[in-house]
Amino acid sequence: MDLFSQTWTALRTAVAGLADEDFARPSGCAGWLVRDLVCHLVIDAQDVLITLVTPAESEPTRDAVTYWNVATEPPTGDDPLDALIVRLAAAYEEPRLLTFHLDDVGSAAGRAAVLADPDLRVETQGQVLTAGDYLSAYVLEWTLHHLDLVAHLPHVAGPPAEGLARTREMLEKIAGTAFPASFSDADALLVGTGRRAPTSAERAELGELASRIPFVLG
Repeated sequence: MDLFSQTWTALRTAVAGLADEDFARPSGCAGWLVRDLVCHLVIDAQDVLITLVTPAESEPTRDAVTYWNVATEPPTGDDPLDALIVRLAAAYEEPRLLTFHLDDVGSAAGRAAVLADPDLRVETQGQVLTAGDYLSAYVLEWTLHHLDLVAHLPHVAGPPAEGLARTREMLEKIAGTAFPASFSDADALLVGTGRRAPTSAERAELGELASRIPFVLG
């Protein structure tokens, strides 16, 4: 729960410090500008709020790792939902309206996470998890999107080290193997999820794992 709060606060703080011109820069998500990514974070925050007030009676069907659906093809930005996010983001017109909405809904999601009973069973997307596992899964979401946020904004602080380490741990569990120790946590995540292609040297170090990446999480 603490790591959820830490990674979410760091991401929202990074967004709050952006200059207006930063919103028109590309993000690390294919087809999305920074403003589109921030709009997606608003939707994410709404999902957190909805899920935490959707209790379930049945046994959990997923945990923080198995929560994720894994594909092998990175998104192109052409998916209808991705395209909808672009249109929604454009409707804000001014970055300050978008940051206000993220701060408003995002801070509420953060408070709800702190108040949630980690053992409470919640339902989302037809699956049941404990609230603790659900919020742990979102550490991965926040960390990867923080990397997306700063992909073309080198002056903006990246995700906290604890979130990077935990997200790498979850990705390695999804992959069923560890990434080379020589890879930084950020590089393991960027390469492992297809956010950038491995260099020739990295591909050699990856060995058999090179043929299995990327692990596209959704």
